Amino acid sequence: MLERWRPWWARPWRPFEEMERRMEDAFARFPIAWRRFPLEEAAWAPALEVYEKEDKFVVRAELPGMKREEIDVSVLGNTLSIKGERKAEKEIREEEYHRCEMCYGAFSRSVTLPAAIESGKVSADYKDGILEVTLPKAEVAKPQKIEVKVK
Repeated sequence: MLERWRPWWARPWRPFEEMERRMEDAFARFPIAWRRFPLEEAAWAPALEVYEKEDKFVVRAELPGMKREEIDVSVLGNTLSIKGERKAEKEIREEEYHRCEMCYGAFSRSVTLPAAIESGKVSADYKDGILEVTLPKAEVAKPQKIEVKVK
């Protein structure tokens, strides 16, 4: 691969890329999976999107490979909590792995929203590995339009 010369500050991550390449080369000689961690050491948290519409907040979480029964969604005040556990497949034994970059284990994510919500009207949908929680704003939190009168 031809690479043009650039000053060191133009590619600040290059030393780390080189180090990662060397680690891959060094550990590729061993028949064990150097990136496979014991279940209790693998900590992960699903990626989240949080956005606001005029009358609601929407929180989306990536939870691929999970069943609806493995996901717990709760609201306390204006804080949304998503908990669960993604389990590794039992058919694959540790010694059969060559590489495993997927994370397994329990997770917990909490998001505090910037305004009050109607906790009784919160809904959650799960489709194609994406959990979408809709949290309607409380009436006091919704902006109210005030008419300006001309005198």
